[in-house]
Amino acid sequence: MNEQPFRPAMPLTAVAAVLHRRRVLQTSLTGAAALAIGLRAPAVRGQAKRFAGVTINGASFQHTFHLALKKWLPEFEEATGMKVNFELASMPIYTQRMDLELSTNGSAYDFCNAGTPWAGRWITSGWLTALDEIIRDPKWTSPDWDAADFASGAQVILSDATGKPYGFAWVAGAILMGIARSDLLEKAGLPVPKTCEELLETCKRTNQPGTTWAFVNDALHHWEWPPYLMAQGGTIFRNPPGDLMPMINSPQAVQAAQIYADLLSKCAPPGVLSFTDDQCMRYQFAGRVNIRTTSIDWLVPISKSPESKVKETMRYAPMPGGPAGSFPAVNANGLAIPLGSKNKEAAWAFIQWALSKAMFRRQALENAYVTVPRRSVIQSPEFREAMTINGQDVGKLYIDTVDAAGPRGYMKYRNMPIFPQVGEKINKAIEQIASGQMEAKAAMDLAQQAALADIAKAGVKL
Repeated sequence: MNEQPFRPAMPLTAVAAVLHRRRVLQTSLTGAAALAIGLRAPAVRGQAKRFAGVTINGASFQHTFHLALKKWLPEFEEATGMKVNFELASMPIYTQRMDLELSTNGSAYDFCNAGTPWAGRWITSGWLTALDEIIRDPKWTSPDWDAADFASGAQVILSDATGKPYGFAWVAGAILMGIARSDLLEKAGLPVPKTCEELLETCKRTNQPGTTWAFVNDALHHWEWPPYLMAQGGTIFRNPPGDLMPMINSPQAVQAAQIYADLLSKCAPPGVLSFTDDQCMRYQFAGRVNIRTTSIDWLVPISKSPESKVKETMRYAPMPGGPAGSFPAVNANGLAIPLGSKNKEAAWAFIQWALSKAMFRRQALENAYVTVPRRSVIQSPEFREAMTINGQDVGKLYIDTVDAAGPRGYMKYRNMPIFPQVGEKINKAIEQIASGQMEAKAAMDLAQQAALADIAKAGVKL
């Protein structure tokens, strides 16, 4: 049940080089200046040591974003007087520990990471602190916070069914299509695929086993496959959150599963069913694989890393659609406050600093951070320049994808508390089809029955 779409990708040194040329901005974002921008609420202004003697504890999984925060923590502690203990662990260990802590309404942590697919369970169970009143309170929240600046597609994952926020995003993943060897499509006289069916046909016609396989993706099928499902008009649940009847053996689901399994079995390298994100990326680096549909943070390095041999031929495109349209998956992780925290105000001050516009700019300047959830940073000239790749405005493609998912609401399925169990069944079914163990209809029927059993165990009424 462990989901890892945000495992840290390789540092984008080339992006950093472009951004670092804008030194005038960085001057205002380091040291105390960065802190002041993030903590200018009336309650803080003039009281630099307001939280003197206060210690807060937080936890998340390891990520380059958090490693940077830990490096900069002394600045925040000096400005506020508080002490911050920030624990980092692997995602499976972190999730298991925090799920137990939150379920007992524990007070060991004052802030934590919340993200898909666990955010839905934690929010609907009442284990996190609602932030709507807090962000409206000028005693707690700086006027510079600007909650509307966060991309809607990321924030919907960290909100309840009414739109009330329980966390704010530090990362937003958006599935795009990355074409490492666009020259092969041009040589074959083929346009960039716009539908899943076109993608499969293009891959079949350009597949060169042993030289350049046409397609690759990692083994997290319940993250990579749903866009193919929804493009055919299918859905994970019938009508979430009110109706959680799984629909993973519908005709549309069977068709989408067959398309995706064919990509993996007929057009991808041997062993692909066990590939990690890093393995997929390195195959694209070497030009041994052409197309991948996955989160942008695993695609941008293909055109930026010194290790890449396909910088000049890398192209980006929207996630292919189908008869029902295009539904690129959007994911998010954010910082939240456990309901049992005894230091909520201090925790919120930390979150405002960590997720301020200034700190996201600093993450981009110093760490070449790509998956920024704040529009103002994404739309800045520096970010847009760095994300213009081989003539393409990839930054615009990214924010358009993230923002579209919010109002359309098609990512609601991922916030359902039962989704992790259903996701496991999807993973298994895709593996069975792609490996030739089962026909698509039989595998999806089996997954449906197993999902129904899990839902019944969870006490969910259908």
